[in-house]
Amino acid sequence: MNNVRDFNQNLLVSIALVGALAFLLISSSVVIVGAGFRGVIINFGQVQDTIYNEGLHWKVPVMTEIKQISVRVQKTDILAQVGSKDLQEVQLDVAVNWHIDPTKVNNLYQTVGDEIQVVNRILSPAVGEVIKAAAAKKNAEEILTKRPELKAEIDDNLNERLGEYGILLDSVSLLDVDFTKEFAAAIEQKQIAEQEAQRAVYIAQKAAREAEAEVNRAKGRAEAQSLLQKTLTPEVLQNKALETWDGKFPLIYNGSALPFINLDLPGLSNRSIPQAAK
Repeated sequence: MNNVRDFNQNLLVSIALVGALAFLLISSSVVIVGAGFRGVIINFGQVQDTIYNEGLHWKVPVMTEIKQISVRVQKTDILAQVGSKDLQEVQLDVAVNWHIDPTKVNNLYQTVGDEIQVVNRILSPAVGEVIKAAAAKKNAEEILTKRPELKAEIDDNLNERLGEYGILLDSVSLLDVDFTKEFAAAIEQKQIAEQEAQRAVYIAQKAAREAEAEVNRAKGRAEAQSLLQKTLTPEVLQNKALETWDGKFPLIYNGSALPFINLDLPGLSNRSIPQAAK
């Protein structure tokens, strides 16, 4: 009986060990590639051409290793110290959004490494070099006033540079542009001077317009007076006087009791005027 009992116990232990070994074997043969990642297959240290997509995959235990690489969009901030065309020192704060080409993760891992090594070995040096080359073509003031042009040039050159490694550029943002205190003060003074000059031009233009308007008004008055002089003939003046006459004769006293009638008014010399009774 003891032998049977010992046999059963040993059998149970053996089954448990086999089950544990089977579980370990199965679990080590399964890999799950997470969302936003790709699996790089490495057999005995050699990177394979096949790439695992998201989901459940099988692998050979011990022989095969799966390295998961993110293909999501990642953001890297880079602070670049550059020199302008006019030898001014400029500091650019650049944000780069990028991601790894899902079809080239194996080549990138084989030649460069994982995401951290990609940033340190490829991305940061490439961004710094491209920014320095683009900034060196512009004066410090142009870097400030022509930021869209500078950004477009950085986008084109950096996209081409990173594309060789299987890194895709999503966007580049110039977050901040800083100059030395002396140059910033010089730019501020220049802007103030330009504003004052524009104000002086506006005042001069306003004065010129007002002078022109005054000349035009003077011409109008002169033309009106000239036209009035041409139209005021003796006949017109005579008719105008008759239209406004109130029917009373102007009288002039010459020290006598009876007044004399002034016959010099226009239009009255040829008319019969009643004389005062003697």
